[in-house]
Amino acid sequence: MKRILFGILLFGVMGSGALMAQDKDRDGWRDYHRDRQDLRHDYRDIRNDRRDIRQDERAIAHDRWELRRDLRQGNYAAADRERAEIRERYRDLNHDRYDVRNDRRDIRHDRRDLYWDRR
Repeated sequence: MKRILFGILLFGVMGSGALMAQDKDRDGWRDYHRDRQDLRHDYRDIRNDRRDIRQDERAIAHDRWELRRDLRQGNYAAADRERAEIRERYRDLNHDRYDVRNDRRDIRHDRRDLYWDRR
């Protein structure tokens, strides 16, 4: 009787190992797919940030033009408002550049992870 119970227990343990191996393969595929999706998202985010950077640079150039115009006309209150707008746009520009750097670092990490998932 003990041999039969021991045989059934051993058979169950061996069968569960095979089930875990199959589940691991599926998790590897999910992880690979998730990494590829994350890479696509990061590339899209960098594209959007670059577009936002170009828009901010154009807006800063326009605000500088308005600042020079206000100073030429002697409208110093408007010039102060333009300076405040320029500072705000520079803050936004620096935030976008910081975001691009973080996305690039994340892409490097995701590529390395993707490489190890393929192995």
